[in-house]
Amino acid sequence: MISFNKRFGFLILLFSINISAQGPSISNQAANRIDFANTITADDLSALLYTFASDSMQGRMTATPGQKKAAEFLKDFYQGQGISGALPGGGFYQNIPQEYFKSKYVKTNSENVVAIIPGSTWPQEYIVLSAHYDHVGAKGDTIYNGADDDGSGTVALLEMAQAFKQAHDQGKGPKRSIVFLHVTGEEIGLYGSRYYTENPIYPLEQTVCNLNTDMIGRIDPNKAGNENYIYLIGSDKLSQELHNLSEAVNQEFVQMELDYTFNDENDPNRFYYRSDHYNFAKYNVPIIFYFNGVHEDYHQPSDTPDKIEYPLMAKRTQLIFHTAWEVANSTQRIYADKLENSENEDSDKD
Repeated sequence: MISFNKRFGFLILLFSINISAQGPSISNQAANRIDFANTITADDLSALLYTFASDSMQGRMTATPGQKKAAEFLKDFYQGQGISGALPGGGFYQNIPQEYFKSKYVKTNSENVVAIIPGSTWPQEYIVLSAHYDHVGAKGDTIYNGADDDGSGTVALLEMAQAFKQAHDQGKGPKRSIVFLHVTGEEIGLYGSRYYTENPIYPLEQTVCNLNTDMIGRIDPNKAGNENYIYLIGSDKLSQELHNLSEAVNQEFVQMELDYTFNDENDPNRFYYRSDHYNFAKYNVPIIFYFNGVHEDYHQPSDTPDKIEYPLMAKRTQLIFHTAWEVANSTQRIYADKLENSENEDSDKD
């Protein structure tokens, strides 16, 4: 696989950039959310991921040349789509100084990559779609490509951004702003998402929810033979409204099994605390973590793009898109209603 990437990486790069710049357009003025969701395809995800998780990115370890190259790839994609950077003045890079990272591996600064599609009706309310774009780098000549972890989540955000931009350009929303947050430093301690929530570009009290995508391209061996699934973690921790909305959207548009195995408070894996959504949840922002489970290639050099289940990954990405669409366009804003109910109960006891 590594030699394959080296031979064909350049051609794949050209192909994926062409797809990124143009994509499947919708000219029908009667297009609806299903049409926009259907622009998220297995072929597009594959083309993007074969570039993003290629050897040229050198495993995307935080604060390395490979991570910088990956950040540039993301910025170029958004610029090619006509999507603005989220920082003042339209910048894409939220700089994180070296000293913020308490890690021996970090020798220079790093950056989150952040883009935004402004809302048409409530532009100062924000849905944050997140994925970490870093991975664990290389050991000698062996590159850890991180195709599933979290190349899959990263390119899923790109495809959703393209779909939302087409809807935006046709006057079909989103009514609330969509923030595309690609965080660095996840593998060494959730640093990028922590930095964002400690230094938010947009106020956390105006952040409606965080939908976090970390590993959605593979199949858990425990799910063999029952592959039409996705693990959801945290959807009901803070907001029953968000959980109910998520369930309804899935039933109407996607019909996947939403598996809550790892949502159990007693789950020994403690996945709820191990990805970037947790830094939003700490500030009482409702979250959903989308996850396919671990597999034999997790954190191994064998986590390569040829092993991704692209049609399934496209379906999972469409589920997240539909959920974000519903949150963004619903008349009523989602709140951390479980937190509010708990506070009311405590007040009644007093």
